[in-house]
Amino acid sequence: MSTIIYPSPIFGPVHSRRLGISLGINLMPSDGKVCTFDCIYCECGLNHEHRPALPRPTRKEVADALEAKLKEMSQEGALPDVLTFAGNGEPTAHPSFAEIIDDTITLRNRFCPKAKVSVLSNATMIGRKNVREALMKVENNIQKLDTVSIEYIRRVDRPTSRAYNVEKVVENLKLFNGHVIIQTMFLHGCGADNMSEVYVGPWIKALKKIAPESVMIYTIDRETPIEGLKKASREELNAIRDRVIAEGIPCSASY
Repeated sequence: MSTIIYPSPIFGPVHSRRLGISLGINLMPSDGKVCTFDCIYCECGLNHEHRPALPRPTRKEVADALEAKLKEMSQEGALPDVLTFAGNGEPTAHPSFAEIIDDTITLRNRFCPKAKVSVLSNATMIGRKNVREALMKVENNIQKLDTVSIEYIRRVDRPTSRAYNVEKVVENLKLFNGHVIIQTMFLHGCGADNMSEVYVGPWIKALKKIAPESVMIYTIDRETPIEGLKKASREELNAIRDRVIAEGIPCSASY
């Protein structure tokens, strides 16, 4: 199946189903994928299929490239709605992530003060205080939690560390004191169906503990590296969305 390897450190702008016109910031190498998960549904492919030869961009390279792109977009009169940390792997794993967030906020304030800063993360690095502190500074701190079943996570999200502990992740998500958006992928096929009550019920209980500002649920939108995966239906997503809303937590569904 085809996969997407994004340019680095800046890509787009692209239209996001959930965020609007988004200018991407990719803190991973431009020739491959570096991630603390190896999700079977990842649009960037599986980790072992895209080993990079290039290094991660440096803090200065990210700042210089972002400044140049924002100058260009400002001159064209087409500024982004959001600056989104995403791309070929887990952005918070970059050793200079916290400093890069500070640089990005400074540049945002200078060129496009109405734009929000978003981070799409798999929550594997939020045990680090400096990462959490940096995420508290952005408008959209978006953290993945597909389920609270460790068996499912090891089979579908496939964390690269054997020390991964979903219960600890939930406890770390609580440390944001509500300044967090939970993002969850729902899908069918290849043993990846997480829409039955055995998954949804405990996941909702975890959401109540975390008390996020909102929840984003979605399904696959592009080709996946593992064949046989299928989209969740609009009806299935709406039913889960409505259950979350019934608990007093804002929730949106993207199809």
